[in-house]
Formats: sequence, structure tokens, C-alpha cells
Amino acid sequence: MAISLKKGQKVDLTKSNPGLINVIVGLGWDTNKYDGGAAFDLDAAAFLVGSNGKVTSDNDFIFYNNPKDAAGSITHLGDNKTGDGDGDDEQIKIELSKVPTNIEKINFTVTIHEAAERSQNFGQVSNAFIRIFDETTNEELIRYDLSEDYSIETAVVVAELYRNNGEWKFSAVGSGFEGGLTSLCKNFGISVD
Repeated sequence: MAISLKKGQKVDLTKSNPGLINVIVGLGWDTNKYDGGAAFDLDAAAFLVGSNGKVTSDNDFIFYNNPKDAAGSITHLGDNKTGDGDGDDEQIKIELSKVPTNIEKINFTVTIHEAAERSQNFGQVSNAFIRIFDETTNEELIRYDLSEDYSIETAVVVAELYRNNGEWKFSAVGSGFEGGLTSLCKNFGISVD
């Protein structure tokens, strides 16, 4: 049975699951009914950061237009432009043994595509979650359901995987940002034109 977390909680991933090789991070959400008329397109991404909390290169930003890191350890499995249906809306695969040693954290984020142009924010999104499951067994290991009310935010750092004494741990972050993808990129050290 999966461990269910609340914002700010941390849990071990690999120590309690010895032999864990490949995991899938699934992110999902629903949109509330509202009068805007425009479709919601939420995008999941991963930022691979070093000890300074910043990426070492722009290639450490994994999303639908850059689906793999240089080491081949992380793969974005495709862009879902509508979020329709049950279950995961977007997924990111991680081969834990291949993650370069200089990467200390993998931050998982969700942004709203063209949020400003469409007058959209995370206050209009419900039932958002992140989960990690074992790719080999399909067993769900960790789940974090976001329950915060994000009334103005257009980007959220949902969670992070981080190294601790040679093991991987998971932290439920749930930190919202105004300014969408641009704010997130600047936060993680990516220059935005």
C-alpha cells in the first residue's frame, strides 16, 4: 500500500524498497468548471539540480520539448494537452542508477500553459496529485494529494526526490509560484529570454 503524504512531509524511497531500479512519477489533475472558455493545458516537468539548487545546464530541465537528460536517466513520457480522463495525466520515468552523481535533487513541477493569456491559475485546478510507482511491479509506493488553495499561482513545485546518504528520499513540497514557467526557470537557474 502506498504511503500518503501531506505538504512538508518526507519519506524514504529506496531504503524501504531495496532493489528499486526504475520508477515512474505520475502527475494528475482535474479542472474546475469556470467561465473562461479556454481549455486547460497543464505541463509536468522535472528540474535536475546540484547542491546549489540550480541546474548545471539547460538540458537538466526535462519537459515535453526536452524529454531526456544527457545521461538518459530521466524521460518525460509525453504531453497531455487536455488532462481528460482518470489517472496520471503526464508521467516521468526515472532510472535511479543512471542519475548523474552531481544531481542531488529532482524537482517535479506543474505549470499552466499560457496561463496569463487565458486568465487561468491553480485555483481552478482540483484533485491534483503526484505519485511514484515501481515500473517493474506497477506498485504505487508514494502519493501526495495537493489540498492547498492556490488562488493566484500559475506554477507549482509539487515534490522532489533527493539523495541522502546514498539513498533516494521523497519530499512533498507543494510550493506555488506566480509568473508560471518563467518564474520556475529563474528559480532553478535557467535563463529565460
